[in-house]
Amino acid sequence: MNTAYIKSVDGPVVVGYNMKDFKIREMVVVGEEKLIGEVISIEKDLGTVQVYEETQGLRAGSPIVSTGAPLSVKLGPGLISNIFDGIERPLTNIKDKHGNFMPEGIGLISLDTEKLWQTHFLVKVGDKVSQGQIFAEVPETDIITHKVLIPIGVEGEVVSVKSDGKYNIEEEVLKVRDKEGNEISVKISQDWPVRVPRPCLERLPINKLLVTGQRIFDVFFPLAKGGTTAIPGGFGTGKTMTQHQIAKYCDADIIVYIGCGERGNEMTEVLEDFPKLMDPNTGKPLMARTILIANTSNMPVAAREASIYTGVTIAEYFRDQGYHVALMADSTSRWAEALREISGRLEEMPAEEGYPAYLPSRVAEFYERAGYVESFSGHEGSVTLIGAVSPAGGDFSEPVTENTKRFVNVFIALDKDLAYARHYPAINWMNSYSQYNDALKNYYDINLDGDLPKLKNKFLDLLHQEAKLNEIVMLVGEDVLPNESRLVLEISRVVKVGFLQQNAFNDTDTFVPLTKQFEMLKTIDLLYEEGKKALSENIPISIIRNDEIYGEVINMKYNIGNDQMDKFVELNNKVRSFYSNLMVKYEVTE
Repeated sequence: MNTAYIKSVDGPVVVGYNMKDFKIREMVVVGEEKLIGEVISIEKDLGTVQVYEETQGLRAGSPIVSTGAPLSVKLGPGLISNIFDGIERPLTNIKDKHGNFMPEGIGLISLDTEKLWQTHFLVKVGDKVSQGQIFAEVPETDIITHKVLIPIGVEGEVVSVKSDGKYNIEEEVLKVRDKEGNEISVKISQDWPVRVPRPCLERLPINKLLVTGQRIFDVFFPLAKGGTTAIPGGFGTGKTMTQHQIAKYCDADIIVYIGCGERGNEMTEVLEDFPKLMDPNTGKPLMARTILIANTSNMPVAAREASIYTGVTIAEYFRDQGYHVALMADSTSRWAEALREISGRLEEMPAEEGYPAYLPSRVAEFYERAGYVESFSGHEGSVTLIGAVSPAGGDFSEPVTENTKRFVNVFIALDKDLAYARHYPAINWMNSYSQYNDALKNYYDINLDGDLPKLKNKFLDLLHQEAKLNEIVMLVGEDVLPNESRLVLEISRVVKVGFLQQNAFNDTDTFVPLTKQFEMLKTIDLLYEEGKKALSENIPISIIRNDEIYGEVINMKYNIGNDQMDKFVELNNKVRSFYSNLMVKYEVTE
């Protein structure tokens, strides 16, 4: 192992000399405390290391020792239901052994190496195996079976394999002889460098909806399995709350939730709520399919960057097993701020607002690791990336939001006016968009009896008309508008309050199946079309807009259960009956 020595310390940035034999992105241990760091630049004999722990107490002349490997994470049984920091150290285990404060120099501990896992092997002596192939299964939780993979780059003939039983993650359970005759030992865990995307057999088209149970996503701005999404918004607009809802109710197999530098109370809510929540898709505790990565408050900002890469590497690992993974990053702005601080300490030439010139490429590298793939194991899997962005003052023109917008396909703009009006989720339907509409059309056609995209476009157009009409109303009042325009305003209010607004604290409304969402939209469309028909017969708008009927349509989200689709027939008949009675009353003949 190479050894260098500290020349200077500047926060999380350490400069060492005698580093010409080190490598870029190599993991090192720094000082007598053996702090974890990563080499980020080398120039002649001097090297720069970013340290992922508190550097107070380091002094010139202390050693910097190479590990000979890049910053990596250990992948194996024990990931699910666990809580890690940004470099995959298990926080619960550390708390049990060392108390509430993480000691310095604790090292790069990760998964429990002593715990025994019941392992069932799928190969036998003489079998040919190749990289990424599933060779064993471990029941990790009640709902997730950990599929143990042959490491990337390993292939050959099985020369020995253990019998089914209990093993820890460091035991050699399999030996493979490659073409050169070398015998390679395989464990039920493996290491992978966090900055290197895991390879796959083939990238597949993105054409399956990530069902969230949130109407504004599933209908108006759909998320796709293997897709990319940004959720920007100012303070208090509900970024974290929106991500929580998606994490709780989306139909991904596994959730990876990264708190990369967000305030402690937000991650505390995740830590407290998720173990108590029951997953509507499985009926089991949500933590049985969740991995949490929470940076601790005593870690420097550099660890925010590590947490992003740690999380996405874990997500790719489960994707390769054939699982669909949804990753929440809250918030990527904190990661960008870490890049800005490190760049400043390195005295690099700043770009816009002090961010480094390579900010766009780093953001692109992260979102490019999303995708729907066929893995080497022969299974389809996906990684869906959903990143919150925290622009200062809600200014979407700042660099992080602008560069994120370039590389994602769904842009969910949160609006402070909607949030302050208690309209949640506070998603601005004028500024948000999804580029997966065309790709998901077949999905809607197969899973729903009707043309949902066409109906969605109709109401989006209606909401855009309403925005223009409101400008006129603010100037001269609503009474001067023609009746057709006043009906547009009334129906738009029904769409906003009865459909787009969703109550996370109501058991019926917090999660809504896609079939019910479609029925709700069809009922609102019926209300609109019957109103237009009555309006064409010169029936007064004040009569057409009946409080009782409109109220029932708005409250159908509460009054009709998720499994009571027959009640929509009753409600639709009631709407038709009301307007047909109006026609009779005003002596309108067909």
